[in-house]
Amino acid sequence: MTMRLASRDDLQTITSLTAAAYLPYTELFGAPPVPVTEDYVPRIERGEVWLREIGDETAGLVVVEQHPEHLMLFSIAVSPAFQGAGHGLAMLRWLEGKAREWATPEIRLYTNARMERNVALYRAFGFQETGRRPNPYRPGWTLVDMAKEIVAA
Repeated sequence: MTMRLASRDDLQTITSLTAAAYLPYTELFGAPPVPVTEDYVPRIERGEVWLREIGDETAGLVVVEQHPEHLMLFSIAVSPAFQGAGHGLAMLRWLEGKAREWATPEIRLYTNARMERNVALYRAFGFQETGRRPNPYRPGWTLVDMAKEIVAA
C-alpha cells in the first residue's frame, strides 16, 4: 500500500472514485456533496490530492490543503470496493504523520451534520467538534467543523 501525489492523468480516477464513495450521501441528500462537484484540476496542480494505492488499484484518496497554522482535510474517500477494511482510518493516520512531517499543529475539517457516521469516525480518531454553521453553498445544509491538535513526535 502506498500514498502518492495525484497527477493530471489521475483526474478521471479521482472524480469517479469520489462520486462512487459519496453516492450514498448524494442519494440521502438529493444532491451531491461538494467534493463530488469539485474541480480537481487546480487541487492536483497545487499538490493537494493524494491517492492510496494497493497494487495497481486506487483504494482511496485524501484531498488536503496546507495552511500556515493547520491542514484542512477537504475530502477523504474510499472506493466502495475497498470500504470496511480500515482504509479511511489508515489515510487519517497517514495525514496525521504528514502534519508532523510538515510541522503543522492542527488538522481541521468540516462535514455535513447528516453524515453522522463520519462525525462519529472523526470523533473516535480524536477530532473535537468546534462549531456548526450553515453550508454557504447548499442552503439548508449544516456543516460540522472539527479539529485535531497534532502533538510533535
